[in-house]
Amino acid sequence: MRIEVIVLVLYFIGMISMGLYWNKRAKSSEDYMVGGRSMGPLVTALTLQTTAMSGYMFMGGPAQAYAVGYFVFFYAVGDAGGGLINITVLGRRMRRLSQLLDAISPIEYLEKRYESIPVKVIACVIAVFGLGSYVLAQFLATGKTLVSLFGFPLEAGLIVGVIVILFYTFVGGYFAVAWTDVIQGFIMIGSLILIFILCMVKVGGFTGLNEQLTAIDPTLLSVWGRDNMYEGGYGVIAGAVLIYLIGYMGLPHSVNKHMAMEAPKVAKTSVLYATIWTQLFCFIPYFLGLFGLVMLGDLEDPEMVIPTLTSELFPGVVTGVVLTAIMSAIMSTVAALMLLIGTIVSIDFYKRWIRPEASDKKVVAVARISIIATAVVGVVIAILNPPGVFNLVVDAFSFMGCAFLPSYVCAIWWKKANALGSVTSMLAGGATVQIWSLGGLDVVTGCHQFFAGIIVSSICMLIFSHFGKPVSPEMTDLIERAKGKKIDVSKKVQVASSKHLSTENKAITQFVFSRKNLVLEA
Repeated sequence: MRIEVIVLVLYFIGMISMGLYWNKRAKSSEDYMVGGRSMGPLVTALTLQTTAMSGYMFMGGPAQAYAVGYFVFFYAVGDAGGGLINITVLGRRMRRLSQLLDAISPIEYLEKRYESIPVKVIACVIAVFGLGSYVLAQFLATGKTLVSLFGFPLEAGLIVGVIVILFYTFVGGYFAVAWTDVIQGFIMIGSLILIFILCMVKVGGFTGLNEQLTAIDPTLLSVWGRDNMYEGGYGVIAGAVLIYLIGYMGLPHSVNKHMAMEAPKVAKTSVLYATIWTQLFCFIPYFLGLFGLVMLGDLEDPEMVIPTLTSELFPGVVTGVVLTAIMSAIMSTVAALMLLIGTIVSIDFYKRWIRPEASDKKVVAVARISIIATAVVGVVIAILNPPGVFNLVVDAFSFMGCAFLPSYVCAIWWKKANALGSVTSMLAGGATVQIWSLGGLDVVTGCHQFFAGIIVSSICMLIFSHFGKPVSPEMTDLIERAKGKKIDVSKKVQVASSKHLSTENKAITQFVFSRKNLVLEA
């Protein structure tokens, strides 16, 4: 058996073992879905970053660099600061407010914060559609990776990879997903640095790389992309930077990590870990795409540039490690996505609408059934009509980011943000991205779909929050408490609390006197 196959098989066995181990810890629905809110800074940082990176960074990103040249580094520039922005802006406050609202799903969190059922319904539809598309992209990356290793059909590669991911997610829940993300994070960064160094030696450093790219096509070094395809498109550049700089704050599977932190203060240390990991990771995949262009020549499928580089140019052990890293990136993301879809279906649909009295055991069972259903549907679509990984990830990322970002950010930073603002923001942002994507308007208008979508969704939030039902005083007080500062409680809340305590006091007094009378009678 080839050494790279042995390495990957051992990795799969390790991930399955992690699922079995952490299965013992998941004793409630909160344990299964947000790890009992017990995640420390290192786990929080790495599960957040590895979930965000996905198979896109090993396939879609390098393929785009292979196709258009240095332009793709605008995506990397934004990505380098994405983790820092995400944790800094949302981390502590979202952790506090989600616990104050007793929300374990990012969709449940939006419903309770905006005090609106329509917010929940619309958010559920957008989340399931967006997350499903993201899952599909990761399944495609899984199949392609295993095809490059074993040489068997895409269908077989998809099924083998998905079964392993499905098992440890199904069995271990959030604990397994988070802790496997930690291991996968180190595998990903270590393997990328290794292959980057080997490629640098082969091509003669950056000087050699740029000289060979110039010989192929001088416009590959241009900021406007190959053949200057985006020349003058400052909106395209802005979108390429912003999609990963701020877009993570709109992804339910990313913001969900804040809710699982052990305490709000964890966010401060997590920022440090996340920033270091991101700086080491974000730029290298795009460089590998450029290395592939000069070292491999024409490829039938540019998304296979990294697997092809490693298998053709380097020893079997290196190939095995890099392919394991690709699987790590894919599995860390798809596990989080499927777990979140299971959470949404079980908490936001089943427990909220169908069986409000459902036990934790039944809620977890529904979540697991949803995970299996998602896997089956994703595999079928990937086999019947496989799209490209890069476009699928960018479209799904833009769609969810523009739909949700203003709602998540304003939930804790703007007390006047209300349900009408959230609903219009989600609908307008998501619709704009779809129109831009289907119409190919980025080239026509010189404006990236994410840039257009986030402007529209933000404007809708700011305008329409001045209409409709205002935020209740109780919610305003909870938002103040989420800041972590000592505050004065509103009179309305004080009155409500006084009435509640008065009732309790009366009951206690009656109980005491009844016991006293019994004693006296005795």
